[in-house]
Formats: sequence, C-alpha cells, structure tokens
Amino acid sequence: MSVDRLVGAAAATPVSRIGLGLAAVGRPGYINLGRDRDLPADRTVDAMRRRSHELLDAAYAAGVRYLDAARSYGRAEEFLADWLRERPEAAREVVVGSKWGYTYVADWRMDADAHEVKDHGVATYERQREETRALLGDHLDLYQIHSVTPESPALTDPALHARLARLAAEGVTVGISTSGPAQGEAIRAALEVEADGQPLFRTVQSTYNLLEPSAGAALAEAHGAGRTVIVKEAMANGRLVDSAALGRVAAEVGAPVDAIALAAVLRQPWVTVALSGAATVAQLRSNLAAADVHLPELEDLAEPPEAYWRTRSSLPWS
Repeated sequence: MSVDRLVGAAAATPVSRIGLGLAAVGRPGYINLGRDRDLPADRTVDAMRRRSHELLDAAYAAGVRYLDAARSYGRAEEFLADWLRERPEAAREVVVGSKWGYTYVADWRMDADAHEVKDHGVATYERQREETRALLGDHLDLYQIHSVTPESPALTDPALHARLARLAAEGVTVGISTSGPAQGEAIRAALEVEADGQPLFRTVQSTYNLLEPSAGAALAEAHGAGRTVIVKEAMANGRLVDSAALGRVAAEVGAPVDAIALAAVLRQPWVTVALSGAATVAQLRSNLAAADVHLPELEDLAEPPEAYWRTRSSLPWS
C-alpha cells in the first residue's frame, strides 16, 4: 500500500474519514466504559467473531474503508482475516492496518493479572510480523509500532529500522502509534527517523480528544511534513459520552454525544482518519453521524496530560 491509497480512501466521502478499530471486539476484556452493557456476558470466541463481523459489515456498507487491528487485540487479526476472505470485493477496497509491539497474554480471560506485555525489540517484531503475515497476508497495508513513547528503543534501534525499511520496500507502509503524556515528544522524534536517507515512519496514530488534546501541535507538524495522521480514542474510552457539556451541545445540534466528540476530532484539518472503537452496530452508526455534524464553539474540557493518562491507566478491564 502507498500512503496515497489511505489518504485517497479517507477523502472519498465524509464518512470515509472515519475508520473502524477492533480493540473493543477482538478480545473479551478491554478498558472502554460500558462493556457490560454493550457485549454479551458470555464472550466466547465465536460470539466475539460474530460481533466483529457485524461491525465490519455495517462499517463497510456505510462507506468506512480503513480497518485497524493489532497483535495485542486478542484475535482481532484473525477475525478481520476471516471477514476479508469471506468478502473478496470488500477486501479489494479497504485499507488494512495492524500493529506490533504488545503481546496478548490474557488467554481469553477478563480476570487475567496482565492482558498484554510490551516489547519493541527486534525479536518481538520478527515474531509478530510472521504472525500477522500468516493471518493477513497480502491484505496488510500498514504496520505500526504499538504505543511508542519517547524512551522506546524503536526510535533509536538501527537493526530494527533496517528490518522495517525492508518491510517498506515490500510495499507495506511503516508507521507508529503513540500513548502517554509525552506523545508530542515521541511524534517529533519519529519524524526525524530515516532509513536510506528517507523518512521511515509514514503514518502516526495518536490519542487525541477533547480531554487530551496535547498531541495536537505535533500531529499538525506531522501532517505538514507529509505524514498520514490517524486519531484513536476520540471518545476517551467512553469517558466523553457522559460529559454534561457535550450533552448540552448534542441537544443544541440534534446529534448524539459520541458524534459530537468525534466531530471535534474530524474538524482538525490535519486529521486523515479518526477511528471509531464501537462495540455495537448501533454505536458505530451513532459514531458515523459525526461526518455530518456542524459544531458550534465548544467548552474547553482539556485535562493535564499526566492526569488524563493516570485516569486511563486506572480504568478496569471488563
């Protein structure tokens, strides 16, 4: 995949600026709020596969063309691969991204002591790249390093950069995702990384929302430098759905609160794609309404980044 294909897909229609992320439905447990309401109590592999496919079908029918998974999202790559195999026409039209750098270790349990283990070393890359290749094959368009922070060895490891450059030479775009209160620093460091005299990381996926907008300036710089910008966690893992301030705006403009939160991201000119993390088809359709929302001025809801990420880290897996 060229970056141009992702940009082109996102520019096709207003809805196509919204992608579908599978973090909430590739495994039984996650930190998004409201999962007890959104998902069945018996979250078997088959039940979550069906839910994933329902969401993928609805997203594709509505015009969504970017689909985002990760090795650590349980069986999300597997569910996506099954869907692509069963729907060859859709498979030709969508852009598929995944991530490596976290290993899923919860063994399909919601009460696991740990759900994922982070490692950005060469050995983990090589293992997870082969795991992703076995599932997604030639459908993989974009491979991102998962949750890069300023101290990540992925920003400075020449052996890893050489392997990523080889992947890029095979036609897979290489990017990063970021997390934590210093996302801006990580983004700017990634913009400086080159391989064979060319920028290595062509896409950046970061958390940006009304509670945590601190990466905005760096993401604008990335866009200005020709990178594709993908935004995750536009609803702050569900925290914004209960915002009284957004509730007032939603009543004023006649749109759902989640659509207001997502529209606030989409109005940024440097955003290529903003992800929906919907767990139900109804949520997805509500999220997609963001494409048609015309926002008034919004109240400043931003929290200090350190406070935001402390709260996020305390959200329970459910």
